[in-house]
Amino acid sequence: MPRRDLVRNTALLTASSLLMSAFGMLFQAWLAGRLGPAGLGLWQLTLSTGNLAATFAISGVRFAATRLVAEELGREEAGDVRAAMRRCLAYGSFFGIAALLGLLLLAEPIGVLAIGDARCVPALRLTAASLPCIALSSALSGYFTACGRIGKPTLIHLFEQLCGALLVWRFLGLVSGEDLARNAAAVALGRAAADLLSLLLMFFAYGRDVRGHSSTGGGEALTARLLRIALPLALSAYARSTLSTLQHLLVPRGLRAAGYTADKALAGYGIVHGMSLPLLLFPACLLAALAELIVPELTEMQVRREEDTIVRTVRSLLTKSFLYSLIVGALLFFCADPLAFHIYKSSQAGRYIRILAPLVPILYTDMAVDGCLKGLGQQLWSMAINVLDALFGLFLLWKLLPRYALTGYLALVYLSEIFNFTLSALRLRRVLPHGAPSGDRRPCGGSAKCAYKGAS
Repeated sequence: MPRRDLVRNTALLTASSLLMSAFGMLFQAWLAGRLGPAGLGLWQLTLSTGNLAATFAISGVRFAATRLVAEELGREEAGDVRAAMRRCLAYGSFFGIAALLGLLLLAEPIGVLAIGDARCVPALRLTAASLPCIALSSALSGYFTACGRIGKPTLIHLFEQLCGALLVWRFLGLVSGEDLARNAAAVALGRAAADLLSLLLMFFAYGRDVRGHSSTGGGEALTARLLRIALPLALSAYARSTLSTLQHLLVPRGLRAAGYTADKALAGYGIVHGMSLPLLLFPACLLAALAELIVPELTEMQVRREEDTIVRTVRSLLTKSFLYSLIVGALLFFCADPLAFHIYKSSQAGRYIRILAPLVPILYTDMAVDGCLKGLGQQLWSMAINVLDALFGLFLLWKLLPRYALTGYLALVYLSEIFNFTLSALRLRRVLPHGAPSGDRRPCGGSAKCAYKGAS
């Protein structure tokens, strides 16, 4: 991808991410007022479980499509983008339908036994309907990212978010404000309808765009390559997402063990996860865009064996990410109270934003590190680190929450993020080239050992 295209795509993706995040944060503020802290907490628990099901539906297909298509594009005349995408879409269909059936069958035991609140069961069943749409949309998004043409999916995602908000608003208007179960179901139904609409538009855009790629039949072992990329990533994603979801489900239980009532526990969880963290992560749109676009960029550099360019690109991205995050963290720290008051009308959210603001440099820079690792074929290492982080977080939750309540949970967030960032940064440092002479330029592979000369 030419540098001019990378800059243009980054600017486009950043602008759209800012717009979507701003709209999403305003909608979240409205939703918090409409549902109340307890209702928002119940929806966040439902969403956390839905995200676990979505992880199974996606099963690594987005990154696999990005990587596989980027590799085929790097082969130029020998590549077969269409054949690669046919396999990615078939893979996504299989896991999307399996996730739908699984969540439909398990919605009631999950709601009653795992979440401990049967009011979320209708919302879980409606969430299941969107899982095949999410899987196929992920594969198509990976295609557009690899090709460097993100304008169409960006517009579709903007449209999806707007339609989703309108549908949720309409469905919530049909139910009683006091019925938490029906409120959560109305939100789930609106999101599922928006996901279906988004998939239809994505297929239309893909059908027009893929005509520019001929089917050469030259793709080498595409199915095997797809499975080698996606399945290990999927297995580690399952572990990470399961542990992360378990953490979320245990937070209200831990707060109740610390003496909170059921509704107060849901309210505390809703304030931290439904108000404070979304506002804290809102300015990360720029880094999220760069982290996504750097994956195919570094992959193509690997195929072309451009070691020096890889080093310069990674160092530049990390330096700018850290400086940006320092500025954002300082602004959030000093402006926490007015931001929380004007957006959420909540003084408690402002307090938690100020407490978490010093963590912003680590949170944001870790996004850039993760994108670099995936671009260099280190996605399995990245996911393994995430699994270890989730296990560490689960241990901290078990130890801290019943004794220290929300204070312990905030400490858990700090320790977990620092742990994750440290391991990720050490892995990236290991796989980057260290002064490889010009006559010995070899690409960094996705195996446990880095092929660069000088890597320890």
